[in-house]
Amino acid sequence: MKPADNTFIIIGGGIAGLCAAIGLQQLGIEAHIYESVTELKGIGAGFGLAANAMQALDHLGLKDEISKLGHYLGSYNVLDQKGNILVEPNTKSISQKYQQDNFAIHRADLHQFLLSKIPANQVHLGKRANSFERIGEQICIHFTDGSQAVCDALLVADGVHSLLRQQLISASTPRYSGYTCWRATIDNSSIQLKKSTETWGAKGRFGMTPLVGNRVYWYACINSPQQNPTLKNWGIAELADNFKDYHAPIPTILSETKDADLIWNDIIDIAPLQKLAFGPILLLGDAGHATTPNLGQGACQAIEDVAVLLDELKTATSIPQAFSQFENRRLERVNYISNTSWQIGKIAQWNNPFLIGIRNFCMKIMPNSLKQQQLNKLLSVDFMQINRTHES
Repeated sequence: MKPADNTFIIIGGGIAGLCAAIGLQQLGIEAHIYESVTELKGIGAGFGLAANAMQALDHLGLKDEISKLGHYLGSYNVLDQKGNILVEPNTKSISQKYQQDNFAIHRADLHQFLLSKIPANQVHLGKRANSFERIGEQICIHFTDGSQAVCDALLVADGVHSLLRQQLISASTPRYSGYTCWRATIDNSSIQLKKSTETWGAKGRFGMTPLVGNRVYWYACINSPQQNPTLKNWGIAELADNFKDYHAPIPTILSETKDADLIWNDIIDIAPLQKLAFGPILLLGDAGHATTPNLGQGACQAIEDVAVLLDELKTATSIPQAFSQFENRRLERVNYISNTSWQIGKIAQWNNPFLIGIRNFCMKIMPNSLKQQQLNKLLSVDFMQINRTHES
């Protein structure tokens, strides 16, 4: 197969879509991105690029430049409400396994970098895809503005709310986790935060991490009914009151955040799918395996997707074969991550004092080998070698 002989369209200009376009470009394929928003600026705040994501970026030839945009994470601890350590993952052993470091990065910084690698005429904004149809061996995508686009191969990378995924799998509607989240990025000058932590308390979770440019990214998760009109209107005053009994510097971080800095949304994912490839159509990133953020693997798995996809496209005899083998290599891994992240979220969000006491006691006395079991299963294997059927 000569990939460059095929017309590729990517639906979605998030991390998965942008990385895919860059990777396909390396194979001589001019892939066009169609994105629903009118400006690509990376909505959100910070997130982690774990060692496995850095390895995937290495395969894409992007690691060195992106690592300069990120803040090196030497540690990441889970704490109780008073600041005592519950879990202290051995991030050094993970880094040594992949021979990569862990970073935190602002989503907007990563978006702008990736976008700079793609010719402007290949990015089409204000184009929300709402359906597709097969016309012979080609695919015709329909957009909400009445326009259409035709391709030989379609990469669906438009996130958890993907209408194209729901056309392929009608039951794959987003599901609510049971908790809602506020996020913000603020100045770190007075706080001087050095380490990344996540605190599990009776009134919710609070996470914080330093970013480059002397900034801090923080998030707070609180149990709530979906689209709670009361919490939707919460500002810093309400959040500060909710977390006032939590350890330092949480109250200080909140006091230095303005209402205008806040981003709020319910935490959702999709239940694990049994299929990612549909002939010449492939689900990538959150469109195929949206996960709750509890393992910090959402963006990481999207980047892994692209590295594996390019590996298959280099040797496959057809697009459907490449997509099918991609599914074979990725499905079990991404579903394990989605399921594990969902379970961790439920336990982390416990608000019953008795259950919290038992959980925290068990976590403190549990051997480190057991604490790291889920993390080791995620990161102890080279994702590029899972079910790989061809030589490098």
